[in-house]
Amino acid sequence: MNDLMDKIISLAKRRGFIFPGSEIYGGLANSWDYGPLGVELKNNIKQEWWKWFVQRRSDMVGIDTALIMNPKVWEASGHTKEFTDPLVECKACHQRFRADQVGNTCPNCQGSFTKAQQFNLLFKTFLGPVEDSSAVVYLRGELAQAMFVNFKTVLGTTRKRLPFGIAAQGKVFRNEITPGNFIFRTREFDLMEFEYFVEEKEWEKWFEYWHKEMHAWLAHLGVKKTNLYDHEIPDGERAHYSRRTIDIEYEYPFGRKELYGIAYRYDFDLNRHQEKSGQDLQYSDPETGRKFLPHTVEPTFGVDRSALVALLEAYHEEDAPTGDDDSEKRVVLKFPKWLAPIKVAVLPLSKKENLSAKAKEVYELVRKDFVCEYDETQSIGKRYRRQDEIGTPYCVTVDFESLDDNKVTVRDRDTMKQERIALSSINDYLKNKLS
Repeated sequence: MNDLMDKIISLAKRRGFIFPGSEIYGGLANSWDYGPLGVELKNNIKQEWWKWFVQRRSDMVGIDTALIMNPKVWEASGHTKEFTDPLVECKACHQRFRADQVGNTCPNCQGSFTKAQQFNLLFKTFLGPVEDSSAVVYLRGELAQAMFVNFKTVLGTTRKRLPFGIAAQGKVFRNEITPGNFIFRTREFDLMEFEYFVEEKEWEKWFEYWHKEMHAWLAHLGVKKTNLYDHEIPDGERAHYSRRTIDIEYEYPFGRKELYGIAYRYDFDLNRHQEKSGQDLQYSDPETGRKFLPHTVEPTFGVDRSALVALLEAYHEEDAPTGDDDSEKRVVLKFPKWLAPIKVAVLPLSKKENLSAKAKEVYELVRKDFVCEYDETQSIGKRYRRQDEIGTPYCVTVDFESLDDNKVTVRDRDTMKQERIALSSINDYLKNKLS
């Protein structure tokens, strides 16, 4: 199965989805950059998630907050003490590993390990010109704390009533000990998550509700249910703020590991911030006047892991179609149409001047409504194959007949069937197909 990961990594670099960061300087361990197609894929995930969980709901609002917060936030939340991984070091080669991910001997040299020590995952830096303890700040290790410290302000400006949620998307940073497996585990990554504030007596109902919604989102992302597993995290293994956690795991080529997670954070965070800040963070019920700290259910979604599983699920190899001018297997990314980085490719049948001019007119028409690509290099068969490999749902071919009848041929990525469509209705036709 690791052969699949090799194919995905190769395709991602070759076609401009994802490639090593700082590569001309030898790269940086587990640093990845998203290319022209990768950024479209990533943005499609974030935008669709925002529509799904925020814009289409009346009980959810969004915020966008600073990467660097007052360090007292992380002290109050417990992250400066509890946000840790167990670290061991090989006595022979001095390579460091997470203790829960290795055996009794070093996988590099079979040397013995030191005793495990807790290693804090927060990225520490300094604010201002003086690098001393008074200037220490942290890059955020999660999005959640911004929702908690802004809870009262959001409540006052939106006048929401329980239950309601505050959502956010953005970059977070974790000084991981053993990053690896392509974009599965990196030191900086994008998260999408929300805190859903409820009365304590209703937390179980909302936990189950959001757990089901997460699975519904995964189906929308194109992930097969058979590749997903719910892992109930037992007592003693949950994060310090959680009284219940389920990890939604995925069967990656390198093993079954976490994709998303949902946690019941009870009133831990609001309670701690109320205590440490001295501010009243209670919710006042407008009907009864009762004041209390809401409890929270937190669904968390990794953008990069979403992109990875989308690529894994979409990747297909098929026998080359009859008459194809390339005898190799046909590689196609069968993304859900909303997710595809390029929605339509416009291809002239040949590079002859009058045909290219017509095709460019078609391209200018189509790109008004869709993320579109124009390609006139190599044979039409090879160009179809290139578009299949990046997941483009529809190719619009302009041929010599188009010059006379003002029609084009639309090819479907998944069925490879072709249909002749009048140019005057091409955008409406594609809107219908892509909706």
